[in-house]
Amino acid sequence: MEHSKTAGERGPEQRAQGSGWAEQRAGAPAEVERLPNYVGGRWVESASTVWEEVRNPATDEVLSLVPMSTPEEVDACVTAAREAFFAWRDVPAVERCRYLFRLKHLLEERRADLARMITLEHGKEYRAAMGEMRRLIEMVEVACGIPTLMMGDYSEQIAPRIEEYSVRVPLGVFAMIPPFNFPGMVPFWFMPWAVALGNTYIIKPNEQCPMTQQRLFELIHEVGFPPGVVNLINGGAEVARRLIAHPDVKGISFVGSTETARAVYRMCGEYGKRCQAQAGANNFLVVMPDADLDAAMSNIMESCFGNSGQRCLSGGVVLGVGPVYERLRDGFVQAAARLKVGCGFDDEVDLGPVVSRQALARLHAAIERGIAEGARLLLDGRRVKVEGYPNGYFLGPTVFEAEPGMSIFDQEVFGPVRCLKKVETLDEAIALVNSSRYGNAATIYTQNGAWAREFRYRVECGNVGVNVGIVAPMAFYPFGGMKDSFFGDLHGQGKDVVNFFSDRKVVIERWFPEKEVRERWF
Repeated sequence: MEHSKTAGERGPEQRAQGSGWAEQRAGAPAEVERLPNYVGGRWVESASTVWEEVRNPATDEVLSLVPMSTPEEVDACVTAAREAFFAWRDVPAVERCRYLFRLKHLLEERRADLARMITLEHGKEYRAAMGEMRRLIEMVEVACGIPTLMMGDYSEQIAPRIEEYSVRVPLGVFAMIPPFNFPGMVPFWFMPWAVALGNTYIIKPNEQCPMTQQRLFELIHEVGFPPGVVNLINGGAEVARRLIAHPDVKGISFVGSTETARAVYRMCGEYGKRCQAQAGANNFLVVMPDADLDAAMSNIMESCFGNSGQRCLSGGVVLGVGPVYERLRDGFVQAAARLKVGCGFDDEVDLGPVVSRQALARLHAAIERGIAEGARLLLDGRRVKVEGYPNGYFLGPTVFEAEPGMSIFDQEVFGPVRCLKKVETLDEAIALVNSSRYGNAATIYTQNGAWAREFRYRVECGNVGVNVGIVAPMAFYPFGGMKDSFFGDLHGQGKDVVNFFSDRKVVIERWFPEKEVRERWF
């Protein structure tokens, strides 16, 4: 049925104004919200009998209920997107971009409120949520340049009176399956470009953090995109699988763990879909003997522990080269111990809670496994207590000295748990980076240009930093990834995503001279 106020949802006027939801900083609303789907330009309550709780990671309070939408609802969502495609494709690109310009304006106006929602449901520090919103807005901003980005090529007189040219054309319905760690930004790595190019789009929010996309879709509704151009369907793995298998869905964008990304990529191949699957990571930070540790340490801390360590670009293993190691180790542990853990709305907090109680239990198990394997625990964050938040999912910075072959060293640990290791040379550091199954990001800290170039040239990963700990590409560059950190050949963002959401039609044409046409036909 169509969504209504009686179903626990606000009406259109209240939705547009926020109706106080942005001020719900650390607790649940008085009435638990049942999240609707957004299909064909309407808010529609799910008929599902299965609803999951969305909890505030700082308090463990229930914020909302999210439906595991039915197969019929998924099909109806795809149908709405497919039916909207034909008319949307006919809209000139410059006009399509005007919708995005209006969306950017609303995002700028509501940025702070949306950041509060991110912190409320995810737990991350509010400043990190504001940073996420800034990146999200930049994605929309760059996608507004599609009229230039989608231009084709033209060759005159390739043979007598024959021209050849290519044009870029949209394909139809695309869908996005995002992670929980950036509930606002990651779907916008893809959606603005897809719709600017003339496709229609479906976002399936991550079921752990679905509320931010609800608020973003309120703005999409306010902008007035034609019905069916942008849609939202809630659910879990079953909804994702149905989107992948649906014959009218042309391609899937995915961001998540390596194991799931591999499965998504394989399934897309079986159904003949386009797929870009950004996967897991275990990133290395290499600190050279000439590094300015005093200047670099805050950058290293943000890389390792910002966003509560739940970032695919986080530094996971820190390698100290030669004589710098002991000073690096001691400074790293001291700096990590000073970081403040607490509710993300506290301006002084450096780490918020992790996303769920299950995530916290998984991290505790990883720490225990590291100890059992012989890693040396230098800083234990398991005993952290946050005054006023006894039920939050908090874990303080945790630091090991570890070796290759230990799971804590080799595997992605999605949280504030990090490893240190001494190596003797840059060659040894690069060899360790390249021995990892992952290839998402790596950074070198140095003042030596030759070392920096050698590192950049030889490391096998998609995003390389020099004195930059979080190697997050700007919206006009692709988000890199190699080895088990990416499946596909066209990444998110930049020119890659333009190629992913369009195909090239090559035209070869010949026109006979007007005199010859007249003589033949008249």
